[in-house]
Amino acid sequence: MSMTDPIADMFTIIRNGSKAGFEKVEVPYSRIKHEIVKILKGEGFIKNFKVLAGDNQHRRIQIFLKYDENHKGVIHIQRVSKPGRRVYVDTDHLPSVRGGLGISILSTSKGILTDQMARKYHVGGEVLCYVW
Repeated sequence: MSMTDPIADMFTIIRNGSKAGFEKVEVPYSRIKHEIVKILKGEGFIKNFKVLAGDNQHRRIQIFLKYDENHKGVIHIQRVSKPGRRVYVDTDHLPSVRGGLGISILSTSKGILTDQMARKYHVGGEVLCYVW
């Protein structure tokens, strides 16, 4: 795993686990990953998650994946802003994902928010990913 972009690594672990049919996956803990996973649960893209205890170096987030009736993963994640190319948007240019069927997750001055919450608070920020 590359520690250049730990958020992209988390998305890759979730994507690969979903395609392989795993019930759950584990990712190293960070506050931003925890906030992203809370949004994914709140929007219904994952079943549940829990933070596994440990010292600060070994805390992990266990993510329980969600599948449809055909046992296909219901989550598709695309990283937008990367360490080599940051993507920022203002309130007027917040992206709509799949015609409103998906969400954008942004890092804003108000914390990690979905595109709908960012519109509500009238804030822009860095577009972390698209989820549908």
